[in-house]
Amino acid sequence: MSSAGTGLITAVMATANAFLRESQRFFRPFGLTGAQYNVLNVLDGKTGGMSQRELSEVLVVDRSNVTGLLDRMEKAGWVKRADDPADRRVYRVSLTPAGRKLRAKVHPHYLAGVEQVTAGISGSQIKAGLGLLRTLEVRVSARGNTRRKNP
Repeated sequence: MSSAGTGLITAVMATANAFLRESQRFFRPFGLTGAQYNVLNVLDGKTGGMSQRELSEVLVVDRSNVTGLLDRMEKAGWVKRADDPADRRVYRVSLTPAGRKLRAKVHPHYLAGVEQVTAGISGSQIKAGLGLLRTLEVRVSARGNTRRKNP
């Protein structure tokens, strides 16, 4: 890998760590984690909810991690799970009124934080950055898939 490539990967990892630390600091006063906020955000407006599998795909996390996350959120009263009428093996996850209320409380603060972080970055810079990150994600995922098939 070129030194520029190494620098890019190092910068991406450092940025991811900075966002993780900031999300922990940001969501803590609301009694949330970043992952829990993401669930609230994804489920918002989903009439009929989503299956745990659909949720894990949107959140890009392992289904086993989603189960524990949802267990904690259900215990807090923010989400509910119900049998899927079309498939008894599937649970549908949806927001409770308390979950909707919490998301409505947090979301404006979240948007203000996003605005602060992205202020002064042009639309074309954002578009280019998203393109680069998607390319890296696809390439990393392809490497992982290749390794699983051909150890």
